[in-house]
Amino acid sequence: MEGSKIIDTPIATATRLDMVEPGSSMDETMYRGIIGSLLYFTVSIPNIVFSVGLCARFQSNPKESHLKTVKRILRYLKGTQDLVLYYPLGDNFDLIGYVDSDYTGYLVDRKSTSGMAHFQGSYLILWGYKKTKLSGPLNCRS
Repeated sequence: MEGSKIIDTPIATATRLDMVEPGSSMDETMYRGIIGSLLYFTVSIPNIVFSVGLCARFQSNPKESHLKTVKRILRYLKGTQDLVLYYPLGDNFDLIGYVDSDYTGYLVDRKSTSGMAHFQGSYLILWGYKKTKLSGPLNCRS
């Protein structure tokens, strides 16, 4: 990975990973080790949370295409080594929250993934994502 090209995003825009991916199976132990290390980094690098979580779903039988996606995350991280999270003291206490969901976008079980980000002023203070436990359409009335 030392001579690898640095990229701007942790995952390609139209990336779709599936349990039945082309390519040969690979060593689960190595794949799980890389995923574990990346999960450790998600505490301080919020913009890789979704990408790492997506790749973590394939730890039981990873394929070469899954490893290719994980290596892309590593190439992204290589380009962010000098970046830091900085929260200066100030008087801007505006709290802003964003939430988004991908309705049944995961091809394996048709469950949605929801994500959220909360900012104090222009500084990210809370983030996360979750795969829903329900699948199929939900009807709500108010």
